[in-house]
Amino acid sequence: MQPSLTLCRTQEARQRAIATAASLDNVRAIADAAAQAWAKEALDAERRENRKFRAVETDQVRALNPGLPDLDRLLSENPDRFPADEDDGGVSLGF
Repeated sequence: MQPSLTLCRTQEARQRAIATAASLDNVRAIADAAAQAWAKEALDAERRENRKFRAVETDQVRALNPGLPDLDRLLSENPDRFPADEDDGGVSLGF
C-alpha cells in the first residue's frame, strides 16, 4: 500500500508536534527522524499523485480530441519511423 500525500503530511505534522512537546532528548530525536521520514515519503507520494493526475488529464484530452497526434510519437528520437508495436506491413519509412 502506498500512503497518500495527505496521510504523509498529517503524520509528519503529528511527529513534529510530538518532538516539540517532548521533554526527553531521545523521544525528540526519534520523533524528528520520523517526521523527516514522513516528509520524504510525502515527496514520493506527491510525485505519484502528480503522475496519476497527468495520465488521467492526458487521457481526457485524447478522448476529447481524437485527431491529435500521439504525444509519444512526437517526442520520439525517430519520429519518421513507425513504433515497434505498430503494424507497418514490414515497410520502413526511414530515409
